[in-house]
Amino acid sequence: MFDFRLQVFHAVAKRLSFTKAAEELYITQPAVTKHIREIETHFKLKLFERKGTKIKLTPAGETLLAHTEELFSIYRNLEFEMNSFSQLHSGKLRIGASTTVAQYVLPPVLAAFHRKFTDIKVSLFTNNTEQIEQALQNKSIDLAIIEGQSKNALFKYTEFIKDELVLVANANHPLSKKQSIKPEELLKIPLLLREPGSGTLEVLAHALKPLGIKIAQLQKEMQLGSTESMKLYLLNSNAMAFLSVHAILKELHNKECCIIDVKGLSIQRNFNFIQLHGQPEALPDLFMKFARHYNFR
Repeated sequence: MFDFRLQVFHAVAKRLSFTKAAEELYITQPAVTKHIREIETHFKLKLFERKGTKIKLTPAGETLLAHTEELFSIYRNLEFEMNSFSQLHSGKLRIGASTTVAQYVLPPVLAAFHRKFTDIKVSLFTNNTEQIEQALQNKSIDLAIIEGQSKNALFKYTEFIKDELVLVANANHPLSKKQSIKPEELLKIPLLLREPGSGTLEVLAHALKPLGIKIAQLQKEMQLGSTESMKLYLLNSNAMAFLSVHAILKELHNKECCIIDVKGLSIQRNFNFIQLHGQPEALPDLFMKFARHYNFR
């Protein structure tokens, strides 16, 4: 329903590449350039600046991107709500989710989904990212939601929500008042780590590379298989752990734990929906649309 030119702009702005935007939208690169020029002519403003072979958004481009994302959200909600009037949904939906998503993100979404679509029976399978991907490949689940850095060519990835990994300690930890540490100090701190195959461990390893730190160099106190067990361990020890900010909201509110900043380290990631290529199905698509429009507070 919305202007295709805005869709082109959005693709270029998110990818910061005319070539990748053309591939994503299945149009030619000259067509992408034409659409961008038409928008710039309309507003009489430059939207992108070139820096050698790279491009970046101008302040006007940043503003247009913010409004475009708001518009797309409104249109998605409109289409979702209008379609729900004309369709009766029933059946079984098997969802697989990595541990952090399943414990701290999905429960309120699943409850709201059940209230709206009572005839859809949902089951949730929980494991680490590696096992969830295997379950999707074996077709024992219909839709997966994972965290992680690597991408598998077998799957189609759709962004769900953003997350951040933060270094967490109990509120009485000797470093709790320090608030920030240098990267080299991280090597001296006893840490709790997730098990091999965990998306959280993979993301952490990727984020530490630019700092010249490998997972093997960290002082591993213990490996634990769930965020909840890590949190309870932290509250009773002087170890620390990198945890999803979604997982510690209650503990932060109750002042049971604190976040320690590591200078130069920011670990942003996405929770992604993944599906097998070439197998679009109504119920997984319905849940994805519903979950992406859920109001996380």
